[in-house]
Amino acid sequence: YVGALPGRIIQGIRQAGSKNPVFMLDEVDKIGTDFRGDPSAALLEVLDREQNHAFSDHYLEVPFDLSKVLFIATANITATIPAPLLDRMEVISIPGYVDEDKVKIAERFIIPKQKIETGLDDIKIVIPKRTILSIVREYTHEAGVRDLERKIGRVFRRIAKAIAMGGSIPNPYRITLNTLEELLGPPETCSVTREKILEPGISIALAWTPVGGELLYIEALKMPGGGRLYLTGQLGDVMRESAEAALSLVRAKSQRLGIELDFFKSHDVHIHVPQGSIPKDGPSAGLAIFVALTSLFTERPVEKNTAMTGEITLRGRVIKVGGIKEKVIAAYRGKIKRVIIPHDNERDLREIPEKIREKLDVRLVDHIDEVIPLVFSESTHVYTK
Repeated sequence: YVGALPGRIIQGIRQAGSKNPVFMLDEVDKIGTDFRGDPSAALLEVLDREQNHAFSDHYLEVPFDLSKVLFIATANITATIPAPLLDRMEVISIPGYVDEDKVKIAERFIIPKQKIETGLDDIKIVIPKRTILSIVREYTHEAGVRDLERKIGRVFRRIAKAIAMGGSIPNPYRITLNTLEELLGPPETCSVTREKILEPGISIALAWTPVGGELLYIEALKMPGGGRLYLTGQLGDVMRESAEAALSLVRAKSQRLGIELDFFKSHDVHIHVPQGSIPKDGPSAGLAIFVALTSLFTERPVEKNTAMTGEITLRGRVIKVGGIKEKVIAAYRGKIKRVIIPHDNERDLREIPEKIREKLDVRLVDHIDEVIPLVFSESTHVYTK
């Protein structure tokens, strides 16, 4: 029909003027299906090297060889990408920036750019590293730097507005932490407050999120009842099963832990993970749940400044989990002193900056029997001899 055009793939090749260009498929995890069709179904043929040598465009209606084209797709998470489409891709995981990376990017790129865009390039504005770090930690919550750029831009726009309204500012103008609160308002983000003294029944887990690692408190409570287990905090199916496995493991080791066998028949257990409005899932909190339950039943508090991650089996093995770099960096940011991770994750420690590893006591474990002495002090050791 009049005005008909080839499809986007063929148009891109025509625009590049080459048979072997690089195609960037941005945000492929946000592909949606509507009445016009399913784009992921079309991509199955495009990305499959066994088929794309005979790709057929509906405009040309003749086979076209796409086997020489390099396709690069970007995504924030792989969970929403259709499984058949994901099977045709090689997944390369790129970790988010650590705080020190963001500070350097802000100093070298974002601040000079925003000064020019807001017309303040003739005024010497000094933003110390400590102030930038405060913006990163208290006003943004992301893996990249997009929101950081917006916040720094807002600081400069507020200054430009004050000048435009006839105000005067010192030259050079130093933005301190007190000045920052005047320009951006009170901090917008806050993590779970670290308790100075952990009560029995509380442990700290390390969690992975699309915007980096987080400290996650696991709370366990016992009450008179009939042996039921309650789980709250918007926990997914996998995390619920981890909690059930942790409880079974504690019950299996009750004699060695010094817990009376009749205790479980006469008490209910409630496990809660705060920040209940945020959905949580995954097996990596299994170790922290086991420690919280052990602490609850033995009435011994967990060692301060200790956080952990790891999936547990019914035999008590601690097995490999993902997101170690982000989790360990979150522990460092949260002023945790000791981190417990599965021994199988030892290789992942290479990705963590050396200056962070040096300031943390990272312990590698294979079994929960190795964890008990690490999370309970000698004076409150729970295993009976």
